[in-house]
Amino acid sequence: MATIKIQIAVNASPEDVWEEMRHIERHVNWMHDAVSIDFLSDSTEGVGTTFLCLTKVGPIQTRDVMTITEWRANEVMGVKHIGLIEGTGTFAIGSNGEGSIITWQESLQFPWWALGPLGSQCASPVLRFIWKRNLKNLKAIIESMTH
Repeated sequence: MATIKIQIAVNASPEDVWEEMRHIERHVNWMHDAVSIDFLSDSTEGVGTTFLCLTKVGPIQTRDVMTITEWRANEVMGVKHIGLIEGTGTFAIGSNGEGSIITWQESLQFPWWALGPLGSQCASPVLRFIWKRNLKNLKAIIESMTH
């Protein structure tokens, strides 16, 4: 299992960060590896919300079923994903003076045919790079709305 953890400081309150992050359908605006999101549940936010996410990294494309497992306004959003690569992830929002720190952590399990632990070792630096860029995109969106 690979665990990837990245953080970014945002010049906005946790409430402002949450106001953008809580709109799951808008994650495609800042996650360039997320091509589309289609809700499978009646709800579009909160624990139990389920959606299909088309993800593309280079030539690899997958459709993952994702379920929100944790939802605390202004604090944390947790997700479980089932698909080509399975795992769990969280977005945590913490205070940082007058701003916020967003921490994105994913624990991913690669199947044996994707080289299991070796596949996760090879993919981790690529995913870390993509997700850092995604958080920079999110930061830019939030800061442009609050300033």
